Amino acid sequence: MATIACRLTTPERKIMDEPIVSATIPAWDGEIGILPNHSPIVAKLGLGELRIQVADSDKSRGGSRAFVVDGGFLQVVNNKMSILAEKAWPAENLNETDAKAELAELEARRIPDDAENRDKQLADLKRARERAATKLRVARKYQGRGI
Repeated sequence: MATIACRLTTPERKIMDEPIVSATIPAWDGEIGILPNHSPIVAKLGLGELRIQVADSDKSRGGSRAFVVDGGFLQVVNNKMSILAEKAWPAENLNETDAKAELAELEARRIPDDAENRDKQLADLKRARERAATKLRVARKYQGRGI
């Protein structure tokens, strides 16, 4: 079976480095499907669920993996895929209770009308709320599935 060498990293750490058979990537303007022998591509990542089908290998027995990613870049060339995410959370590390609490805290947060850089603070808060809602959706989707 043809595979793609996949590496997922953030500025803090390498999260994954193993062969895969397919991936669905949340680009900034929609999802991108990646299969072996994909033509070369560079894309900007958006906020969303990254879904990966892992190949059987010495490291793993295959299966599905999922992550929430927020920002960064994707490069695919010669059956090598590099995902350089600004932020990434493995789905198995998310739980509904924590995600609900994070979203509730962010929804309760208000930016004062006279705050310095109010527009930027509002944009940052909106993005944080979207990120928390995505983490909650993914936590609910994979809760108890042991991916």
